[in-house]
Formats: sequence, structure tokens, C-alpha cells
Amino acid sequence: MAERRLRTAASVAGTVAAVYFSARLVTTVFFWIAAELSGTHSRFGPDATISSLAMGWDAQWYWVIADQGYPSQLPVDDTGRVTQNAWAFLPLFPWTARALGTVLGGYPAGAIVLAAVAGYAASVVFFLLLRDRLGDTAALWAVVFFANGPLAAMFQMGYAESLGLLWLFLALWALLRRRFVWMYPLVVLLGFTRPGVLAFALLLGLYGIHRWIRRRDDPLPGSHIAHIIALGALATIVGFAWQVIAGLATGDPSAYLETELAWRRDWVGSEEQFVPFAGFVTAARVWFGIWGLPPIWGPIALVILVVGAAAVLIRSSQVRRLGPEIRLWGASYLVYLLAVFFPQSSTFRLLLPLSPVAAAVAVPRSRWWRIGVLVICLAGQWVWIHEMLALGDTFYRIP
Repeated sequence: MAERRLRTAASVAGTVAAVYFSARLVTTVFFWIAAELSGTHSRFGPDATISSLAMGWDAQWYWVIADQGYPSQLPVDDTGRVTQNAWAFLPLFPWTARALGTVLGGYPAGAIVLAAVAGYAASVVFFLLLRDRLGDTAALWAVVFFANGPLAAMFQMGYAESLGLLWLFLALWALLRRRFVWMYPLVVLLGFTRPGVLAFALLLGLYGIHRWIRRRDDPLPGSHIAHIIALGALATIVGFAWQVIAGLATGDPSAYLETELAWRRDWVGSEEQFVPFAGFVTAARVWFGIWGLPPIWGPIALVILVVGAAAVLIRSSQVRRLGPEIRLWGASYLVYLLAVFFPQSSTFRLLLPLSPVAAAVAVPRSRWWRIGVLVICLAGQWVWIHEMLALGDTFYRIP
């Protein structure tokens, strides 16, 4: 039995590796073309290389953290307002990349290799997460779309996304298998890699309610109740821990919040304050104004999008195939984004944690459908790389 499981695990790892690393070759070609197209108008200049593109934008902030740590005094502008600084980024990725870089010859190598390897591990877990619900073929196609998706460049850049997705997929897999003990360290790892663990806390609350409602058909033992409550409490504590740490380190209790608002103020151009759910409403008006449309249409479009997303999560037969845990995660993460985020050009990158829900596009068995989705994924990937890396010359071209 053990030998059979080992062969099965090796088969899954090998199949996913073939998909994932062939996708990385495609992305590398896109990076090379983008470097060739980069010119004086681009942030990366006419001498751009694959490596410089991979270490661009927020990857530079992680590099600063690895080399210099976090500031003990918040930087401010001439008006006394906090400006952009490293406290907006969590420490696990840069610290791990720095340790890996000591072996590989420098931080950039450590960061890129960590992102790529974590992306592969996340792809393996992604397959395992989906195959019991979708079957092997559909789950593998979901991995194909995931590895080649519009944001696949993240798997080869010095960003924390792929490591965060690994912890998230492992936590969701443990939740599906009801291996609650495994989730305790995963919640902590997730909480210090990428923002979003508060969404996982909400998921655990909704999951507990779901299990309670269905307790006659699906028994809910006391040990499960205890784990769900404890994990929810842990996720909540971890979700606010970085704010406390930043406050203690800088002497300013609002250090983290003010740092995050520094990015928002660059868009709004005013003394912006944090109000839950207000960011999306404000941003909807801002973006519609940028597009030359009546700003009032923005909130209307936002309502339509929210209602549409809810309808998909509740009514779509393909999404329902994924099971209640993944659907509840999708709802929890969307509520979290609506509550705390101000939509910018990085919005698409922040949708990556919804990949388990997006796997529903792999459910239809039509070969032409799946090929068409793959073509769209690759086209979207090139557009993203071209806009954010080859060009990268204005505020809406920041990943």
C-alpha cells in the first residue's frame, strides 16, 4: 500500500512538473521579448534584462527588507504624512529568500528561485485540492490554466504571491480533509507571508456555521467545534499581529494603517482615512472618471459586479462542483477585498487567491473549450507582462 501511494505521489509530482515547467519556459520567452521591447519610456529602461524585470516593482521592497529590515521611524513628507515604506510588506518571503540567496549567490537569485519552487509546490497542492471534486483530468487542466494564467509572471518574480498561495492551498486542502491540526502552523505562515489571513478567519466562521446547519447529515463532533473556534481565533490574532508589531517597532500604533494609506493617498490625492468598504466605492468613482465616464456610474457598476459574483458562487453548477469549502473561501476573500482594499492596477494580482474558484472553468469537458481558455490565459499573460514590464510607464501599469 505504501509503495503504491509513493508511485501515485511521484506520478502526480511528475505530471504537474511537466505542466508547470513548460509553462515557465513560455513565461521566460515572454520576459525575454518584454526586455527587448523595453525602452527609454519604460521604468526598466533600454537595458532591461529578464532578471531586472523579475526583480521590478514590489520585488524591490522585499529586497530592501532582506537587506535593511524595517524602519524604526516612519518616513514622512513635508506635510507630516506617512509615505510609502517597507511596513506594508510581510517578512516571511524576504527572510526566506535572503537565506536561500546565501546559497545561490545573492538575494535576487534566492527570491526568484523561491517564487518558482513555491509556485510548483502550490500547483501540486492545487491539483490535490481539486481532483477529489473534479476528477484527475479536470484538475490537471485547472493546473494548466493556473500555471499559464494571466498572472503567471508572479511565479518568476521576486514577489510573495506564490509562497502565499502554497500556504493557502495547503490550508484549504487540510480543511477539506478535516485535518485541523495541520492548519495551525499554516495559518501563521499564511499570515506572515501575504495579507489575507483575516479572510481565512471569516472562512472558518462561515464553515463552522455551514457544518452546524448540516450537523444531522454531517456529524459535527465537539473536537471539530473546538478546532474551528480555535483556528478562527488564531487567524484573527495573526491577522492583526503585524499592525501590533509595526506599532511597537515604530512607536506609532497606527504605523501599518498609515503606511497602507500612503499608497491610497497617491490615488485620491487627499487626507484619506480608512473606512471599511469605502475604498471600493471611492475607487469606482475615481476609475470611471479616469475613463471619461460619469463617476456616479462607478458605484452602480460595483453593485452589479458584487451581485454577479454572488450569483456565480451560489448558482453556477460548475462552481458548485468545487464544494462548499472553496465556495465559502471565494465569498470570504471577496468580502475581505471589498472591506479593506482600494482597487488599483494591482487588483488582478490580488485576485490570485481566488484561483480555486476560477478552477471551475476546467469543468466543461469540451476540448475546444479548454484550448480556448488556455489561449485566453496565454494572451492575458502576455498583455500583463507587456503592460507592466515592457511598458510600465504610468500609474495604471504598476503590478
